[in-house]
Amino acid sequence: MTTQSPGTPLPPPKERRRLREHASLTQAQLAARLGVSRETVRAWEAGRTTPQGRRGEAYAKLLATLADPPTPAPEHASRSRPNARTTAPRPEDRTPSNSTTARSPAVGSSAGSSALDSPAAAQTPAQAFDALYAHCAPSLIRQAYLLTGRRELARESVEQAFQIAWHRWPEVAVDPDPAGWVRAMAHEYALSPWHQFRPRFRNPEPPPAIPADRALMDVLLSLPPSYRRTLLLYDGIGLGLPETAAETEASTPATASRLLHAREAVVARLPDLAAPGLLHRRLAEVASAERLRAARPAVVRMGGERRARLWTRAAITFTVALISVTVLALYTAPTRYQPPVPPGRTVPGVPPRAAPGPLSDTELALRTKLRALPHGPQRLTPELR
Repeated sequence: MTTQSPGTPLPPPKERRRLREHASLTQAQLAARLGVSRETVRAWEAGRTTPQGRRGEAYAKLLATLADPPTPAPEHASRSRPNARTTAPRPEDRTPSNSTTARSPAVGSSAGSSALDSPAAAQTPAQAFDALYAHCAPSLIRQAYLLTGRRELARESVEQAFQIAWHRWPEVAVDPDPAGWVRAMAHEYALSPWHQFRPRFRNPEPPPAIPADRALMDVLLSLPPSYRRTLLLYDGIGLGLPETAAETEASTPATASRLLHAREAVVARLPDLAAPGLLHRRLAEVASAERLRAARPAVVRMGGERRARLWTRAAITFTVALISVTVLALYTAPTRYQPPVPPGRTVPGVPPRAAPGPLSDTELALRTKLRALPHGPQRLTPELR
């Protein structure tokens, strides 16, 4: 195996990113020159992985070229001696056929922030958010549908992720991969176990109409959520194994084990999907067969702002009520110590209170005589003297 040449040492991760930004290159452009995916370049610059072999040698040479750019030749010399090397495109400038961007956009690679990395005129935060939403929302809804099997939950997950991104836009705008940031939020919201307690999601939605698509969705939904997400990121979107592990917050061996078990489960029930590229194509076909429309960016932004205002008002109301109750308690509380009243106890030597007993014979005869009178006894009137 070819190892990295000692003559072209690889700089630290932070220096790699600085050299790329100094040369005004995006991660997608650098990945196209090296023949790798944009997520791989992002992992190299983050220090999660280290390039080895021929790719590591090409990466080191390219960074060395960016650090010490060659002196441009005189203009008259280039005109007098045309060279085929300068006129023909270099092989590394061509986008490789096995890159992530060459895959079908039905599931969506979410590779990048092309809407934010483009050297266009300066955009307002709302315009940048709308561009990111228009670029990523359709593919993210299809990904969320493959994870949950619910169309309404898929749209809700993507809208919720973008609303959170709008609330934290200063952080998302400077993130190296805004699309990956939103994708992670959408996947986590879609796979939240709390949705099963919501009344609107207790009953399953109608499955796909095509039997083959229905069989594939049944297999996907039978997998554990972590396996399902790993399979979608690796085989559906096309991320590398280190990038998949980083996004699912798992180690690389654990991610590889999840991927292998997920593939085995799919092949056990659908033997036709044993080919490496066939599963990606089938996932794209199942996702694109459903009519999953995303809301307009302005609606998502305004909905997020409206929800933020409601939560803010609710928090203010709760705080005011808590302060009012505290002030009332302080105002009505006693200012000095009041000893509690001791409980009652029996005093010895005092006879207990006697209850009325039965009537005597004389009392019974009097009661009988009084009851025998038709109108009761005569009323006594005072005599005048």
